[in-house]
Amino acid sequence: MNLEEQQFLNELDRRLWTMANKLLPMLDAAVYKHVVLGLIFLKYVSDAFKERRAELELAFRDPNHDYYLGDDSAELIEQELEARDYYTEKNVFWVPALARWDFLQANAKVAVGTVLQVKNGKTTDYKFNGIGRLLDDALEAVEKENPKLKGVLEKDYARKQIDAALPGLIDLIAEIPFKHGTLKAKDILGHVYEYFLGEFAMAEGKKGGQYYTPKSIVTLIVEMLEPYQGRVYDPCCGSGGFFVQSEKFVEEHGGRIGQIAVYGQESNPTTWRLASMNMAIRGMDFDFGKEPANTFSRDQHPDLRADFIMANPPFNMKEWKTGVKDDDPRWHYGSPPASNANFAWMQHMIHHLAPHGSMALLLANGSMSSNTNNEGDIRKALIEADLVECMVALPGQLFTNTQIPACIWFLTKNKQDGRHSRESGNPEFRNRKGETLFIDARNLGYMKDRVLRDFAPEDIRKIADTFHAWKQSVRPEPVEGQLIYQDIPGFCKSAKLEDIQKHDYVLTPGRYVEASEQQTDGEPFEDKMARLTALLNEQFAESARLEKAIRENLEELGYGG
Repeated sequence: MNLEEQQFLNELDRRLWTMANKLLPMLDAAVYKHVVLGLIFLKYVSDAFKERRAELELAFRDPNHDYYLGDDSAELIEQELEARDYYTEKNVFWVPALARWDFLQANAKVAVGTVLQVKNGKTTDYKFNGIGRLLDDALEAVEKENPKLKGVLEKDYARKQIDAALPGLIDLIAEIPFKHGTLKAKDILGHVYEYFLGEFAMAEGKKGGQYYTPKSIVTLIVEMLEPYQGRVYDPCCGSGGFFVQSEKFVEEHGGRIGQIAVYGQESNPTTWRLASMNMAIRGMDFDFGKEPANTFSRDQHPDLRADFIMANPPFNMKEWKTGVKDDDPRWHYGSPPASNANFAWMQHMIHHLAPHGSMALLLANGSMSSNTNNEGDIRKALIEADLVECMVALPGQLFTNTQIPACIWFLTKNKQDGRHSRESGNPEFRNRKGETLFIDARNLGYMKDRVLRDFAPEDIRKIADTFHAWKQSVRPEPVEGQLIYQDIPGFCKSAKLEDIQKHDYVLTPGRYVEASEQQTDGEPFEDKMARLTALLNEQFAESARLEKAIRENLEELGYGG
């Protein structure tokens, strides 16, 4: 994406968000989220359908195309444009006439009781009972015609009783352009969907963080893990941020969306729908299980062995063990305590990891050092099994939903992996058996507002490059662009198993990276102290002079004493 297109998207985001907030001030973010995102989804499927329809019409009229239907075939063309197979063959959702955006927008303000003509191959009558009811019926029709969307769409507009505001919101979303430069409907609407998810998460605060991981953290994990191809899994997928970023990563490196297969699970029904819509907007094939379900007690992918696993589960989750046995085969490294699910999430992910797979897991900092309720023993077993590849300590204030300090665990089943990293011309991964990389990123990032910190692109690049340089073997002859790893005091350290054992299996990066070297100005200590003491005495003298002058002024005004 070029700079001009990025600026276009940023301006579009701000304008839409500002205008949308003016239309429904009576709804809180948790409700408003579904109103807006459902409309964005309808706009997307309709735009994609419309784009494919225009392609087909040109093909039907083109004598040089296989689909050519003849010069005098207007009626036949109209019939063929309503044939479902032409759309599904291109992975485009079939959109019934009732749900097409032009129809919805044109009839959003008609009088209740009006009978509308719906042309869907044949003409049928539809009695208008309010725009909220029409939207519900439109979503129902889309879901019925596309089995992949069964149970995904939230059809609840009529019950919210917001018909007065909906036409304005429909007109606003209609302004989302069909395309811009090289950006198509999928790119633009997917971006807007993701932006709105983030804004709603911030507006909802703690609750919003349950379905949304800050984009910069997702980007960091994806850049470090590099999910080029294979099965990608998130056992608590929220709105699907890791999958979206994985798709972008693959495309940015010259690959195709089809190179990754997406598997996820989510227990919250509304969040499960948000994630499914998020995938559908991007045309990604996905498997989120038959239904929303608890990952620990109703695993929707019991036989899955994923190449890459990424997750941001609820920190320090309590009361997670209902319906889960102590001798569950997932607890290979020890039974997790019922009072904290941190190591339950970790072992669930390890259980689903392929023999050469790698994973990243966001957890509270306590997971790196806790020795209560068997957690220390589980961590020790993971370390002794040589699964822990990298630990990253994060700065505070990165999350909308918690102030608990966090870290990222990177684990892998095979530290001897020799596959090529990133572009094929780069060096292979070296044998990292018995080694763990520690990165202390607590001093990186910037304050994006008064309460939230964020990573800049250069912060993400610094951390990811350090990790990749550490993993790569160094060729005897320098290669242009090759990353060379070295320990940096205060930031990163490559440690051996013996080092971790000396620290009683505590994995806090601060224990390993040591203090950063202080910059010196070359001035001898004695000279500096003499200079600073003289300056301090001058400041004391000036302070005394100012105090005397102020007191004299107060006495002249009759306030001395």
